Amino acid sequence: MDLSEFSGKHFIASFSGGKDSTLAIHRAITGGMIPLGLITTWNTDMGRSWFHGLPDTVMMSLSRSWGIHISLIQTTGQAYAENFEHHLRKAKAKGAEVCVFGDIDLEPHREWCTARCESAGLTACFPLWQENRKALVHEFLDAGYRALITVVDTSRMDASFLGKELNRQEVEGIEACGADACGENGEYHTFVFAGPLMSEPVMFHAGNVICQDQYAILPVIS
Repeated sequence: MDLSEFSGKHFIASFSGGKDSTLAIHRAITGGMIPLGLITTWNTDMGRSWFHGLPDTVMMSLSRSWGIHISLIQTTGQAYAENFEHHLRKAKAKGAEVCVFGDIDLEPHREWCTARCESAGLTACFPLWQENRKALVHEFLDAGYRALITVVDTSRMDASFLGKELNRQEVEGIEACGADACGENGEYHTFVFAGPLMSEPVMFHAGNVICQDQYAILPVIS
């Protein structure tokens, strides 16, 4: 996506801690956009971030490393859209013009994000939209980011990938399983702990593996 039209604009970004949102933020910043903050939805029932399951201590470490404030949107599943929009309005009041998302090609996700932004008076921006999934993973790695595979859908990938650092060899192995190289269909999730726009690696250790339905989950603990 050509980000030239957004250069110089102040943005917030939907940030999961994973590779796709990280690459989207990387492109936004290197493309001349100005970060005002990152937002992460917080599962109030579980006490961890939605989808990637990161604890607040890890989120604070990520915020320090990025040098960008991360706001946790406290929400249940029922009030998810309402609380998301409320935070977007608060960000707009502080000067945000754009919200950046890491979605690649899932149209229902794009529609949901765009609707939330339109309601709040922000422009939705998708820096990775409709680009080749494998090429995006390679770009992420070649840029110098490091990520740990923290969730694996064992119905689509072998559980042995859990806890491995993502690299080109692992990407080939993921494809050999018949899974998408980028995990865009939910085959795996990552935790990005170091990279060129981060001042220092985030220190963490892994907890005990959790098995939940077909998912194998490796908790990240600071």
